[in-house]
Amino acid sequence: MNKFLGHPDLKPTHPNDNKPGLNKIVMTTAHYGNQEMIMEKDVPIKMRDGITLYVNVFRPDKPGKFPTVMSMDPYNKDGLPPYEFLRPVWPTLGGIDTSLYTPMESPDPGFWVPNDYVLVKIAARGSSNSEGELYPWTKTETEDYYEVIEWAGVQDWCDGNVGLNGVSYLAMTQWRVAALNPPHLKAIIPWEGTSDLYREWFFHGGIPETVFSSSFEQLLNTRWPNNKVESMIAAQKEHPLLDEHWEEREVKLSDIKVPMFVCASWSTQGLHCRGTFEGFKQASSKDKWLLVHGRKEWETYHLRESLEQQKDFFDYFLKGIENDWMDTPRVRYEVREKFYKGQTRIANEWPIAQTIYSKHYLNGEEMSLQQAPVQNETSLTYNAELGQTENSDLRFKFTADEDMELTGNMKLKLWVSADDTDDMDIFVGIKKYDRRGNEVFLPDFNHIENGQVANGWLRVSHRELDTEKSTPYQPVLKHKSLLKLKKGEIVPVEIEILPSSILLKFGESLVLVIRGSEIIIEDNPSGDKRRYGHTETVNKGNHSVYTGGKYDSFLLVPVIPKRD
Repeated sequence: MNKFLGHPDLKPTHPNDNKPGLNKIVMTTAHYGNQEMIMEKDVPIKMRDGITLYVNVFRPDKPGKFPTVMSMDPYNKDGLPPYEFLRPVWPTLGGIDTSLYTPMESPDPGFWVPNDYVLVKIAARGSSNSEGELYPWTKTETEDYYEVIEWAGVQDWCDGNVGLNGVSYLAMTQWRVAALNPPHLKAIIPWEGTSDLYREWFFHGGIPETVFSSSFEQLLNTRWPNNKVESMIAAQKEHPLLDEHWEEREVKLSDIKVPMFVCASWSTQGLHCRGTFEGFKQASSKDKWLLVHGRKEWETYHLRESLEQQKDFFDYFLKGIENDWMDTPRVRYEVREKFYKGQTRIANEWPIAQTIYSKHYLNGEEMSLQQAPVQNETSLTYNAELGQTENSDLRFKFTADEDMELTGNMKLKLWVSADDTDDMDIFVGIKKYDRRGNEVFLPDFNHIENGQVANGWLRVSHRELDTEKSTPYQPVLKHKSLLKLKKGEIVPVEIEILPSSILLKFGESLVLVIRGSEIIIEDNPSGDKRRYGHTETVNKGNHSVYTGGKYDSFLLVPVIPKRD
């Protein structure tokens, strides 16, 4: 009998029926029917400081040693799939098919165990029944992960090879522990994970993120009301610049040497998009691959196609199976055309070597983007305060005169001033419009369906560039001190626009939007927040943007030359 045909005659074991210790269970899997396996629930592991963490171990019900796939997060190691619970708030999650034993954003034991892997689910310190206090992404949490990897590597059921896998928080913890290079860690799959907390989560261009951050902290406090959880929002207010608080939580990505299969997305801008690309770019790993999609985060992770790619990677690096994984193109990415329609392209590196960075100058008379420098100087003004409906933004348009692929980072250089204050918060959006003038919506952060191509932000007092880290196409800000505006002062700024990929066909348009508040404002009458937001801006009155002549305001776009 084919082991993957399952056992329809066996009664499935519900997760709530398992007791601490060893359980022989029947799991209804998404792909292989009912499968027999062993679940060791609440296995205690004592840390270096005496704190005990608890893990769940799923393994094949047969003799032998197997490679181990592992993930760590603070959400709930025993949580049942939360997707139906979340759908009233997040109705656009997409199709997610897993076993009942799959916690949020985690690898599914119903896929890995039938393929002869052990799966270990770790409850981070201060979550579930693990002891201690919950301080996310700290040195303490990372050292815990290291210890559990080394513990697993010498268990009777492990062949000494450990791999990490998981989405979001579960990817963020991978960057950090992989940089410590635990001896038993042989490969990682960070699937969409922020790697720079300051720049990619808590402050966008220096503007504090106030919606998603607070809902994340509230989630942890609600889930673990009896545990001490770090006051992340208080810390954000106390540390508005990139100081020692954030530096302690940084990861030196260049210390990562382990083989890695990285998945990034154009559609998690404002959280994971930038950091996943940075993780891939900066890691020292000789063997590394990048897969980029423009779809929904959790749905894409749990697709059978994605699982088979994950398995091929681990089969090669954890099991030593010669399966032609090494022939996989180093970079595969989706060039988006519209919602869930795109083309897969390949490259040898990221950023793509043959990219031509093309300047499109802002023409303030025609409100257009043009390749030739603009001669006439123009001053344009918009009302930058929250809630404005009149004169609330500036829009500049470019229409393609041939089919063109734009893939990579864009950059916006602006000359700006403020009338009524000494600082400015600038929000930048890139939108696509079809030949009939209709906006082309795309999947975006937290699974929404009315997203745009790309985003950028800047608090003008944070405009000082880190010249060592910046490139001509990607400005990186220091965030170490404030450069406030003087009255009447016109200053140049460079705004990083996050990585994206879009196909513009002949007659389709790209539109640059500049405003003083969120460009995508979602109507969510339930009051639940599932998107990032910036409700504490410094904006007052009008902002001015200067174009033409000595004011060389331009949008830099990454053009990929036509290929056969």
